[in-house]
Amino acid sequence: MMLNFFDQFMSPAHLGIPLMALALTLPWILFPSPSTRWLNNRLITLQGWFINRFTQQLLIPLNLAGHKWATILTSLMLFLITLNMLGLLPYTFTPTTQLSLNLGFAIPLWLATVLIGVRNQPTAALGHLLPEGTPTLLIPTLIIIETVSLLIRPIALGVRLTANLTAGHLLIQLIATAAFVLLPLMPAVAILTATVLFLLTLLEVAVAMIQAYVFVLLLSLYLQENI
Repeated sequence: MMLNFFDQFMSPAHLGIPLMALALTLPWILFPSPSTRWLNNRLITLQGWFINRFTQQLLIPLNLAGHKWATILTSLMLFLITLNMLGLLPYTFTPTTQLSLNLGFAIPLWLATVLIGVRNQPTAALGHLLPEGTPTLLIPTLIIIETVSLLIRPIALGVRLTANLTAGHLLIQLIATAAFVLLPLMPAVAILTATVLFLLTLLEVAVAMIQAYVFVLLLSLYLQENI
């Protein structure tokens, strides 16, 4: 019996108990905690170097007022990249393939950036809805268009992350299924397919890292517009 390829994206449950909370908690357990010794081991040193470098790159386009968000954005980046990478392991589940979870990340953070802009600089925040020099007849139309583009930002954030990870997982499963089916029939083609599968897996690892970075980078750009 052929299973549905989309079964891998169903939220896992054991004895009727959803395991989504466990899937979201596990990445934090895997990170090593800094020790009180004078010299840390290589893993903790590498982890600290990566966090420092990413935070520096993240704060370059932000004003000083946006530096308060460094902890939130860096933590979100580490959380998303760990979830995406763990989802590539066999017999695992990728929570970030769920649109509801991604929207749960995107909407509150996007709304926070908008509220900060409305509170701190209401004139500039509302000025984004109407470009300077707009003809009088086009003002109502442009206001509607800019409002829709503003409201669609969190949806685009969530859909982009979900679509990229879902498409990559589906493509990997399709090529893996083809390799197993072709192995007894055409071994040479199966080996070639397995080579493509290996290259695609490397590409999916890069996509998992890049999509987490793009998610946080776009949030930082939205924040920069409102501070």
